[in-house]
Amino acid sequence: MHELLHGIYIQAHPEKVYQAITTADGLRQWWTADCVVEPRVGSVAEFGFFGRKAVFRMRIDELVPSQRVVWQCVGGPDEWPGTRLTWDLSEDAGKTRVRFQQTGWPHIEGHFRPANSTWGALMYRLKDYAEGKSPGPHFK
Repeated sequence: MHELLHGIYIQAHPEKVYQAITTADGLRQWWTADCVVEPRVGSVAEFGFFGRKAVFRMRIDELVPSQRVVWQCVGGPDEWPGTRLTWDLSEDAGKTRVRFQQTGWPHIEGHFRPANSTWGALMYRLKDYAEGKSPGPHFK
């Protein structure tokens, strides 16, 4: 199995970054405008892209406020189902260190490479939002 790994420092408290990853209001500010999310372990979040031509469903497996978010993709196109998305947050010298990984990719063909590039760009949109800028959703 293969994994995507990204890391970034954000000039914001971990609580703000956590909110940006776990709430519909937060996710709509940097990822996709089309999302239905209830920040509760066991719930299934839904994310729509390209006029809902692609819809991803993520089961929320773990929530540790201001520290960790884990989702399991349980529905979506191509190689995504079965992948696991994890955000680990830690405070470091007044900043939040974000370590993101998406594990469980069956191969590096198909959507693996474009997803890697997109997550890299999304980390900077997350950073901008958490730092008080208004990047808006990457996917509208």
